[in-house]
Amino acid sequence: MTEDLSPAERYAAARIRTAEQATQLAPFRELYDFDLDPYQVEACKALEAGKGVLVAAPTGSGKTIVGEFAVHLALAERRKCFYTTPIKALSNQKFQDLVRRYGADKVGLLTGDNSVNPDAPVIVMTTEVLRNMLYAGSQALRGLAYVVMDEVHYLSDRFRGAVWEEVIIHLPDSVTLVSLSATVSNAEEFGDWLDTVRGDTAVIVSEHRPVPLWQHVLAGRKMYDLFEESDDGRGGRREVNPDLVRMARMENSSPFARGRGRGNMREADRERERRQRSRIWTPARPEVIERLDSAGLLPAITFIFSRAGCEAAVQQCLYAGLRLNDQDERLLVREIVEERTASIPGEDLHVLGYYEWLEGLERGIAAHHAGMLPTFKEVVEELFVRGLVKAVFATETLALGINMPARSVVLEKLVKWNGEQHADITPGEYTQLTGRAGRRGIDVEGHAVVLWQRGMDPGALAGLAGTRTYPLRSSFRPSYNMAVNLVQQFGRHRSRELLETSFAQFQADKSVVGISKQVQKNEEGIRGYREGMTCHLGDFEEYARLRRDLKERETELAKQGAVQRRVAAAASLEKLKPGDIIHVPTGKFAGLALVLDPGLPAGRANGHRGFDQHDGPRPLVLTAERQVKRLASIDFPVPVEALERMRIPKSFNARSPQSRRDLASALRTKAGHIAPERQRKQRAAAADDREIARLRTELRAHPCHGCDEREDHARWAERYHRLQRDTKQLERRIEGRTNTIARTFDRIYALLTELDYLRGDEATEHGKRLARLYGELDLLASECLREGVWEGLKPAELAACVSALVFEARQADDAVAPKVPTGPAKIALGEMVRIWGRLDALEEDFKINQAEGVGQREPDLGFAWAVYMWASGKGLDEVLREAEMPAGDFVRWCKQVIDVLGQIAAAAPSSAEGSTVTKNARKAVDAVLRGVVAYSSVG
Repeated sequence: MTEDLSPAERYAAARIRTAEQATQLAPFRELYDFDLDPYQVEACKALEAGKGVLVAAPTGSGKTIVGEFAVHLALAERRKCFYTTPIKALSNQKFQDLVRRYGADKVGLLTGDNSVNPDAPVIVMTTEVLRNMLYAGSQALRGLAYVVMDEVHYLSDRFRGAVWEEVIIHLPDSVTLVSLSATVSNAEEFGDWLDTVRGDTAVIVSEHRPVPLWQHVLAGRKMYDLFEESDDGRGGRREVNPDLVRMARMENSSPFARGRGRGNMREADRERERRQRSRIWTPARPEVIERLDSAGLLPAITFIFSRAGCEAAVQQCLYAGLRLNDQDERLLVREIVEERTASIPGEDLHVLGYYEWLEGLERGIAAHHAGMLPTFKEVVEELFVRGLVKAVFATETLALGINMPARSVVLEKLVKWNGEQHADITPGEYTQLTGRAGRRGIDVEGHAVVLWQRGMDPGALAGLAGTRTYPLRSSFRPSYNMAVNLVQQFGRHRSRELLETSFAQFQADKSVVGISKQVQKNEEGIRGYREGMTCHLGDFEEYARLRRDLKERETELAKQGAVQRRVAAAASLEKLKPGDIIHVPTGKFAGLALVLDPGLPAGRANGHRGFDQHDGPRPLVLTAERQVKRLASIDFPVPVEALERMRIPKSFNARSPQSRRDLASALRTKAGHIAPERQRKQRAAAADDREIARLRTELRAHPCHGCDEREDHARWAERYHRLQRDTKQLERRIEGRTNTIARTFDRIYALLTELDYLRGDEATEHGKRLARLYGELDLLASECLREGVWEGLKPAELAACVSALVFEARQADDAVAPKVPTGPAKIALGEMVRIWGRLDALEEDFKINQAEGVGQREPDLGFAWAVYMWASGKGLDEVLREAEMPAGDFVRWCKQVIDVLGQIAAAAPSSAEGSTVTKNARKAVDAVLRGVVAYSSVG
């Protein structure tokens, strides 16, 4: 109370108020109906004082307020502010927020797909757009005073993180940088680097969550607190709930868990197990939602690390009759959904699963994952924020920035697929996921709920929930495009110096002590693993090396032979005749079969029904199991040959069960003995390789091969090998840590000089073209333009070829050749693979290592057929069925194809030089940007 202050204190307080009124912070605070937190005020004051700021704070704590203050300052100073985000969806969301606050005339949007009011003083954009502006020396950079980098911790991202560092390094010194990050454990280190490259930077770290987060475990019908407060005389301490510890101990000590046979259990043990299992079980998904609903803990996001799992969860809730919305809410949901999806053609709705999706929404239940149509995801987000969807089942991508907080977050499991193996989620991932729980201004507290799983360790879970280690690690690596842009702007020497200022190099120089300690720790682990794989019969390390060599040789042969086998298989199909007895090597109809119709094109055989000009012959066969089926090339990964011949009776009728049964019986009688022999030959094919034969002989002759514990030793040996390999990599990092980034740049520069993209401090015409091509396969795209690979292609054919530059299958399948268009497109795709092979060999010569994130991966042809069909005007139903791909993935890949087509149109030789690529690339953009792709606002 001011009445309690002395006259001197009142005077001092009045002076402070007067000084604050003279700042921009005072009117800015009045824009909000809540008071700012101390860390927000501190960051805003630092910003107004002319400092750059790094704000690291928990999800949902309001750190974007600081970014909005930068917008406020820019408008007050009549200058510009760029607000960058990592994903288009977040850019769209922030654009709408700022338009509501400052008006549509003051705010623009640039995401690559969309360009709205690009001359506005405030522009929301993806970080890549700003990077491209910097390299192009865009006029839009004039008058730029502030850049906000929301979710700056994305610079750890393996694939896109380098973009953040490029922007931070290349922004003009006159620009003040506002970096907003999730809570990271090395914020001070990152701040030190920003201080080095950007000048005076204030680091403001807040670990305070405005909405407290409670941690729970749901087992059976009961929700247990993960922690209990313990007053130990030292001010209280959080201990793991002893009930959970006891449950885990009971589960692990039960006769069932120890593997004793149920038949040998005493009645008392059985009763104990029954009691125990009645308390400890994992509730089904509908039960979890009902439990949360009854406890008042909805809305909730349940994280399931699988798209199929998310969709299945919605279906399970629907089948269980779950309804979370009343009649008025159902009607409002339908009204909003119909309005938001009005632009989707009616014939596409069924293909997209619209009606099942709508039913879930009306009940207040939805999935959210990258495989969904972007429009559908946006509707789910809107309905969730409005309280009309109360249970969302989502993959972890939802945790990457979308403003979609909940009262509760549920984690079904604590392991997820990381692209290589199922691994425990990290403390950082746990913090990121559970950070969604607790809506500021709505909830008094948030709740994180983990479902009980057999074998759960409550102590380990407590470690996840109580650890704040989420280090920011640079993923920065020079690329070909980056190199030519840098040299073009700054020359080679200055470019090298700039790269040495990267956060990657900053961390490398500081990390040697930590790496050395890790090497020592690894060496202890190696010794332990070596003991674990010790075999009394012989040298198991030697035996394990033979196994690895054999596996590597088999993999190498499989890759080498895949293409040749597919070509030979296609040729062998064309030789089949009616009456040939064959052995189908794989697929649903594997086994003995009689060719009824070889399925050849007209002019090569009479029976050409079912022939697909893009997929080769499709023989119609009778299987030994009496089925008549038309097969495809996918059923023949290896060549097929006629094993025998038999006459097909003229009276044979494929539609008659009796006729099929009689002929199948004759087939088995004539050639039944051949199938097993054929299979043995196929299995023995690999034995034709002398190296494989030698390794198998040595393996069988090795003393350890006869050990009863061989596979246990092998598991220890695999861990030993993996840790030894990792340790050698760490040692190499120690040896070569100094100037590592610059040395990589030197190798890239040398390769680009060899290919005549760079000469001294200048970019050649080829180099200037490469400077306009952004993407993982930038050099391959440039070489294709240089060699005229895409000249003369029709728009749909060009789209198919460009898809190979962007697409990456979620799971590699070397056994099945991707379907591609025939004619010029197929030839061009073959040329692209040939050019990649040449570049790959060149990268090896120049020691450019793809494992380090540098270099050109092999082009993936897996999307070529789908985008070719789409660009050719085929319907959505047919395309998605052929592509075997969710609509959301299809749209996302199409948008990336469109983006690269735009780059190619800008970089290709002009029509005056006789080139058709620019014209056809633009036509291809129009051909792809239609229907489901055009009405999806984000990618």
